[in-house]
Amino acid sequence: MQHALKNRWVKISAQALVLTALVLGLVSFVAANKTVALVVDGESRDVSTFGKTVADVLAASDIQLAARDEVTPALDAAVDDGTVVEVNRSKAVSVSIDGVDRVVHTTGMTVADILAQLRVEGASEVSLGSQMELASLSTPIEITTPKAVALTVDGKTRKLTTTVDTVEDLLAEARVKLGASDELSAKPAAKVADGLKLKVVRVETKKKTKTQAVAHGTTTVEDAGLYRGKSQLVRAGKDGVRTLTYKVVVKDGKTFSTQRTSSKVTTAPVAEKIAVGTKERPKPKPKPQPVAEPQAAPQQAAAQPKAAPQAAPKAAPQPAPKPAPKASPSSSGGTTASAASVSGAWAALAQCESGGNWAINTGNGYYGGLQFSLSSWQGVGGTQYAAFPHQATPAQQIAAAEKLRANGGWGHWPACSSKLGLR
Repeated sequence: MQHALKNRWVKISAQALVLTALVLGLVSFVAANKTVALVVDGESRDVSTFGKTVADVLAASDIQLAARDEVTPALDAAVDDGTVVEVNRSKAVSVSIDGVDRVVHTTGMTVADILAQLRVEGASEVSLGSQMELASLSTPIEITTPKAVALTVDGKTRKLTTTVDTVEDLLAEARVKLGASDELSAKPAAKVADGLKLKVVRVETKKKTKTQAVAHGTTTVEDAGLYRGKSQLVRAGKDGVRTLTYKVVVKDGKTFSTQRTSSKVTTAPVAEKIAVGTKERPKPKPKPQPVAEPQAAPQQAAAQPKAAPQAAPKAAPQPAPKPAPKASPSSSGGTTASAASVSGAWAALAQCESGGNWAINTGNGYYGGLQFSLSSWQGVGGTQYAAFPHQATPAQQIAAAEKLRANGGWGHWPACSSKLGLR
């Protein structure tokens, strides 16, 4: 019985030892097991692990890291129950900055994170919202940074800060409208760069006209009703009008170029028409010779009784003759007071021009022996003698003609002076 009791105690002791080992093992198991919060790209989960380091936790969770991935805490850091392990995987994000495309590797979670990583200015324009998650991106992030530009319009320059992409967008933002002919220093599709100097030149095209005189000519016609060497104005000449048209280009209010586009005679000139005489002058009739009175025969004279001398009747007193008007010197050096006393070149010229009639007025616009026009008579001061040339004496007409000849010579009487060999 004692033997049986001994065996029972041995069996109980063995069971106690096994139970103690089990309890101690259970305590050790519970002490070694830890719960860790594992956060991957913002998504969190609890992981039970017996690992001692962050690397053990990741390995137990089958998480493999790429070269650019970030882990917090470090891989060799010890973990305890309740430790938070954060894994941010690297992402390749397409970004366009001021039209330049690039790929940015980031472990950020949102657009704001990548803007901070790139140190983008706060005034920049971004195509996507700053809180959008990078993991959900389907298009590149377009970023336009602010740029300082100088814009000159209508001669005035202003400085602007803009985030627009092109010159066309800049003009729209500045509310500048271009005319059809305006000039721009850059193409509308050109990119806006920092420091850009853009100039708009206002261009206006105008039409301008002016007129100028077209000189009239002179034509001659033969007139059988006029003596040779005589001429007569048939029709007065009149200048015409030419209209010139110009294209004028004005830039910013100043004339840039002027180009003649047309030249047209809008009023035709009227030629002066002069009749030239072709009629032959009649030959002068010979002057009649005085006939001598026949003398009384001597016999008759002797037969007549000699009359007694009678006293001559006393003559009545006669008035003193008026002095002849002083004549102007002629080309031949003499002086004239009447038509009868005119001699030399002037007499010959008067004979050719008017048939020697110093008082002629035929109504053709020319007057007197030297055929003055009224304008010529007035031009040399002939009106001091008479209102019209034919009303003045021959001497006065010659005095006026001398002034005319002093300015132009014998050419004032072209036909007759040539005929008489005066020029």
